[in-house]
Amino acid sequence: MPIFVDARVPVVFGPVTAAGPRDALLLEGGEAAPAGLPEARFALCQPGHPAGCACCAPRSAVAAALRDLFLARARGGVPWFGRVVVVASAEGEAAVRAALADDGFVAGRYRPG
Repeated sequence: MPIFVDARVPVVFGPVTAAGPRDALLLEGGEAAPAGLPEARFALCQPGHPAGCACCAPRSAVAAALRDLFLARARGGVPWFGRVVVVASAEGEAAVRAALADDGFVAGRYRPG
């Protein structure tokens, strides 16, 4: 029986203090981050934007941040990381879960951890 290894980067939710030296951070808003860890930031669209507006479509802010973080890792622009710790509000966490499920680029490179 073949053994399947999922090489996608696990994504977990928690406080900044949950991030270790081989982790990256995905931060919503202006949360302070420890020096030396790779990080990406996102902001959710402000209420009142029409569905499908240019700032929200076709890729969400979360998906764009995760894409940029992965590309920086692949290109050697940030230290290698084996996990992403998400620090976000409940709405931000929902947006991350949606990106993991719905965005093809994100789903191919990250997985719920």
